[in-house]
Amino acid sequence: MTPITEVEGRRLALSNLQKVLHPSTGFTKGEMLHYYATTADALLPHLHDRPLSFLRYPDGPDGQVFFAKNVPPGTPDWVTTAEVPRSEGPARMVLIQDLASLVWAANLVTEFHTPQWRIGAPDVADRLVFDLDPGAPATVVQCCEVARWLRERLAADGIEAYAKTSGAKGLHLLAAVEPTPSRRTTEYARRLAVAAEKALPRLVVHRMTRSLRPGKVFVDWSQNAARKTTAAPYTLRARPAPTVSAPVTWEEVAGCASPGDLVFCAPDIGPRLRAHGDLMAPLLDPARAAPVP
Repeated sequence: MTPITEVEGRRLALSNLQKVLHPSTGFTKGEMLHYYATTADALLPHLHDRPLSFLRYPDGPDGQVFFAKNVPPGTPDWVTTAEVPRSEGPARMVLIQDLASLVWAANLVTEFHTPQWRIGAPDVADRLVFDLDPGAPATVVQCCEVARWLRERLAADGIEAYAKTSGAKGLHLLAAVEPTPSRRTTEYARRLAVAAEKALPRLVVHRMTRSLRPGKVFVDWSQNAARKTTAAPYTLRARPAPTVSAPVTWEEVAGCASPGDLVFCAPDIGPRLRAHGDLMAPLLDPARAAPVP
C-alpha cells in the first residue's frame, strides 16, 4: 500500500520509500524526501516564483535521466502552475511555492533547476550566474582559483558574488542584480568570461568547444540567457552519492586544496545550515541587488 501523508493540509501519496536512489551510499527515496522536508526553509525562497525545470532520475543516476519542463501528468490542482513563453510557443510550468508542493515534486525524484528570472517578467533577470566547469585533469580546485578572480572583478563593478558547489564537479557563482533584460546580463557575463580568459589564459576558456577545455575551467556565461536554467541551491543531484549543490563560504573556496574538500552530501546540509544559515540568503534581498554595468 502506498503511504499517505499530510503536509500543510494536503494529502500526498508517497511511493517506493525504500528504493535506493544513490547507489554508492544506499541513500533511499525516503531519505531524499526527509532531506527536502528538513531543508525546505532554506530551499523554498530560492524556488519561489521561478518556473521549474525538473531533471528527473526516478530509477537513480544509472537509470533514465531526463528533463521535464511542462506540468507533469497527474499534478494536483493545488500545485501552482503558470504559462511561460517559449520560442516554440507558450508552455505551462510548475512553481514550487510551499512545502506541500516541494514534497510532491520531490516524490517525482528530480533535480530542481530555475531560470534567472521570476514569473511575470520572463526576460528580465534578477540574478547573474557563472557555471565554472572543469575539464579533466582540472578539478574544482582550479574552479576556486577562477572563482576568486571573478569575485574580485565583479566587486570592481559593485556586484557581490556568492559561491556554491554545482553538486557535480564544478562551482557556481551567483549575484543579485537589479532587474535587467536577460540579453544584457548575458552579454555582461560573456565580457567577464572573456576577461577571465585573457587574465588567466592557462586556466580559463570562455568558449564551449570541448577540444579547448581539457585542463581548463570553462566559464559558462550562457546560463544567463532567458531560456537557460541552473541547478538551484540545495538541490540534490543525480549522482552515485546524494551530493548537493551546496552554498559555501569564500574561506572554504580559498582553502580548497583537493576536490573532496568541496563535496557535500545530503546529511551534511543540516549541520551546515545550523552553523552558517543560508549563505545564499543575500540573493533574496532586493537591497543587495546591484546594477549591471
